Amino acid sequence: MADQPELGDVQQTLYIPLLDRAKHTRSGSRLLDDPKAVEIVNALRPDETQFGGSGSVLTVARTAIYDHWVRQFLQTHPDGTVVELGSGLNSRFERVDNGAVRWFDVDLPDTVAVRRRFFEDSDRRRTVAASVLDTGWMDAAGAAGPPYFLVSEGMLVYLRRDDVHRALRQIVERFAGAQLAIDTYPAAMMRQQHRMAAKKHIAEWQWSCEDPRELESLGLRVRDTATYRRPPAAVRANMSLRDRAVLSMLDLVSGGLLRLTLFDIAP
Repeated sequence: MADQPELGDVQQTLYIPLLDRAKHTRSGSRLLDDPKAVEIVNALRPDETQFGGSGSVLTVARTAIYDHWVRQFLQTHPDGTVVELGSGLNSRFERVDNGAVRWFDVDLPDTVAVRRRFFEDSDRRRTVAASVLDTGWMDAAGAAGPPYFLVSEGMLVYLRRDDVHRALRQIVERFAGAQLAIDTYPAAMMRQQHRMAAKKHIAEWQWSCEDPRELESLGLRVRDTATYRRPPAAVRANMSLRDRAVLSMLDLVSGGLLRLTLFDIAP
């Protein structure tokens, strides 16, 4: 590992999707093209034994589905505001930027310190060092104005259930009329992750959710749902036959409970 930054246990898990995006980009996969991930991996050289090989196709498909939903939002609201909560070292802005979107990358201070080595703020893009439970990022994004699209990829699962619900309630209160995209995992998947986490010495998941419709009691309404077996058609079209087979198997094993959900927040 070269010049490895100091990151907390949970924050270090950002290397998992980073390595997966770089791997797929190098392979020439049509599913995701992320040269920035390749650049960052070449610079940081994260430990692939610890953080690699944990489900490359799954994490890349998840990213591609979120990219698709953000692009859909920007087709209708080209100058809308996108907030990425727990952005890690993701380069979603670079992949979907339409030249007009207003963008906020939000993550903890140690992660933001690493991000600033590879990403620069601009008049349309701002990086905010904060926990999802803080309200400071809400004030910053709120000043940019609606309409809003909020996305949290692979982050909420590391919070306790009470903190997840607290964060979602705060978002509902502050971002009326917004769209929110998150991923949820069943308890059986969490137990599997705990075994893998113990083996690789990485952070454990804390929150499971059997059905994202359970979250509608917090003020959310399901707008769209994707599973890895049934992703949006535009995403599926870019999957290789092997990718489709692997993702279908994972989806079947989980009972179809690995879900990405796009919610509406009532205006």
